[in-house]
Amino acid sequence: MQEMNNIAASDLNLLLVLEALLEERHVSRAALRLNRSQPAVSHALARLRDIFNDPLLVRGSDGMQPTARALQLAEPLLEALALVRSMVEQPLFGICQTERLFRVSLSDYGAAILLPALVSRLRQSAPLVDLTIVSYGRERALAALTDGELDLAVGVYPTLKQASHRDLNSTLLFEESFACLVDAKSTSVPLDLAAYLSRPHVQVSVALQDSSEIDTALLRLGHKRRIAVQIPHWSTAPDLVRGTDLILTTARRSIEHLSGHGLLCLEVPFALPSFPFVQTWHRRRDRDAAHHWLRGQIEGLVRQAA
Repeated sequence: MQEMNNIAASDLNLLLVLEALLEERHVSRAALRLNRSQPAVSHALARLRDIFNDPLLVRGSDGMQPTARALQLAEPLLEALALVRSMVEQPLFGICQTERLFRVSLSDYGAAILLPALVSRLRQSAPLVDLTIVSYGRERALAALTDGELDLAVGVYPTLKQASHRDLNSTLLFEESFACLVDAKSTSVPLDLAAYLSRPHVQVSVALQDSSEIDTALLRLGHKRRIAVQIPHWSTAPDLVRGTDLILTTARRSIEHLSGHGLLCLEVPFALPSFPFVQTWHRRRDRDAAHHWLRGQIEGLVRQAA
């Protein structure tokens, strides 16, 4: 296309801006991805509109949308950038020399089962890689990935398949199931549904608006439990159960090792499906070699633990 030749003759960086804008459909997020200022990306968009004599991106009900002309450009743009990258990208990636800060959202539970092994691996293989760990609610974590605030989120995200999260990729780490933790002196074995509903419960939830698969399943059966204590940190929940009539229903891996010493890990007395524990990221990170390496380390550590 003649317009592509005009860009090649003037500024190849405009191709990168066009790629980011078509994928992000948002000037601020494109700027974040390119590590440029928003005014610089807006100026580049104005130049692209002049070159192609087309608005390329227009505001719609769901943010900025590509025009027919922009969609026509997408495939040749992809081919052109793939050729350029194949010529200039380094053939080898050395993590041991990589300086990087990764911002990761992990729940209390996820940190307990993953973080010690991951930090140990990083200190051995990637001593210049640093981690900042936050514990965001589910929807906040997904929004932070989209906005570029986070690099990776690891946990349970039931809404990942919704259209609003179409730009997020994910991989399954393992399937998890629920179990109940109770004080050994306060209950009979096995625990039945009537006893389960008659007792107060502890709920671990970072955000008030995070949905609970447990309460959704009970609602389908026409029941509702009483949440006597809601806390944001899993680590304190078992101590709240000990010596009380409270029940904690949570991920099995986090409590099965506590059975004994005055506590019991019991089966949930109604049907609860297993749930996927995943790592998820924005597709802008797909070609990031260091990010790909980190995801691979997490997958490997989970398989090793299993």
